[in-house]
Amino acid sequence: MERRIYQNITLSIYQTREEMGRAAAREAADYMTDLIDKKQRINCVLAAAPSQNEFLKALVEYADIDWGRVNAFHMDEYVGFAVGDRRAFNGYLSRHIFEKVPFGEVFLINGEADPEAECRRYGALLWDYPPDIVFMGIGENGHIAFNDPEVADFEDAELVKAVKLARSCRQQQVNDGCFARLEDVPTHAITLTIPALLNAQKLFCMVPGIRKAQAVRNALTGPVSERCPASILQTKPGTDMYLDAEAASLLP
Repeated sequence: MERRIYQNITLSIYQTREEMGRAAAREAADYMTDLIDKKQRINCVLAAAPSQNEFLKALVEYADIDWGRVNAFHMDEYVGFAVGDRRAFNGYLSRHIFEKVPFGEVFLINGEADPEAECRRYGALLWDYPPDIVFMGIGENGHIAFNDPEVADFEDAELVKAVKLARSCRQQQVNDGCFARLEDVPTHAITLTIPALLNAQKLFCMVPGIRKAQAVRNALTGPVSERCPASILQTKPGTDMYLDAEAASLLP
């Protein structure tokens, strides 16, 4: 393991995705346990993507976390997909973690609802239950959640918004094996905004794979710019990032 510092980001590099996932889960579990000792309830936001597979697989094994005192949100959802749809992000998270550990509350985005009304409803929940921790990744185009470069706004006034997905973002869903063809990927989504993500006091960011290498380089060593939304993490104290060797391969 190699550890580096980039601005406010503590970066840990591991040889494999499995090592990365286990290490991130161990540190996340320790942080959650310490925080639960200080607060009655804690609130977490989780990303849904194959990049999170190894992390989530390891995290659910920590039975010493008092999961009943943890509330869960997810950070984005496709417009048009119902709660429980296997293609939906709530479906992914249900299979990988929500159904495996006994959370206190799980707040799901309903992609079948009117998008603007659902944004207001979910934003109100985030206001009532401010996130303490975000578990996230970085997209191939540098997005965080579904804040693609075309719609990212570091000063968003809302906590949740509806967005049109960039073609590069939709292509990533095909690259990840989530959809067979670009035409199958929804064109719009509901997403937590960048300020909503950065409101949390602690961010754990897991980014494996060679296809993420350029975005990682831009996020860590490039200017802080909405052209690479993940670059905003440079400004956020309390950000821990975990890479495998492939994702770190373009770092100087």
